[in-house]
Amino acid sequence: MIAEMRLQWWRDALQEIAGGQAVRSHEVTTPLADVIAPDTAAMLDALVAARRWDIYRDAFEDAAHFDAYLDETAGHLMWAAARSLGAPDVAEASVRDLAFAAGVAAFLRAVPALADAGRIPLMDGTPDGVRGLAQRAFGRLIRPRVPVAARAALWPAIGSRATLQHVIRDPMAVAEGRLRPGVPPARLSASALTGRLWL
Repeated sequence: MIAEMRLQWWRDALQEIAGGQAVRSHEVTTPLADVIAPDTAAMLDALVAARRWDIYRDAFEDAAHFDAYLDETAGHLMWAAARSLGAPDVAEASVRDLAFAAGVAAFLRAVPALADAGRIPLMDGTPDGVRGLAQRAFGRLIRPRVPVAARAALWPAIGSRATLQHVIRDPMAVAEGRLRPGVPPARLSASALTGRLWL
């Protein structure tokens, strides 16, 4: 109930921004309303709605549900950030492809914690199923063409290549919790200093 209330608070705030209404005074929502377009706020509202899956213990209904969850969470967030930083609309598909790959990598790193919490995180948790998911995500791991100013929005994908390659070689690393956590600091620093995305 508390989690539902928190998500609803953010949905209400984002709907205020999307509707051009007076936005509640808050350290995040007040400045956010100044930097995102109404349709971007509506997209972030859909992201928050998708996060309801995180509250409960229901498994994904099918592969399409899993893909939609990743697109509405990782995809909406990365595209909203990239677009707000000046990425052109023609880059949306490639940004969402990268977000899917990064989202799968992050999700696979989270599988042990989700399983410990009583969740059934994967549609097919067999080694072949896990490898297949990593291969599908790896196929979407590309560097979108966006202005330098928008590349910071892509930084959550740093380290995804190594994670997905590890899973393809050794799918049992997912269940056994042997994947390296998060964004490698050295690659993040290199991306920040050079302006190039070091996946």
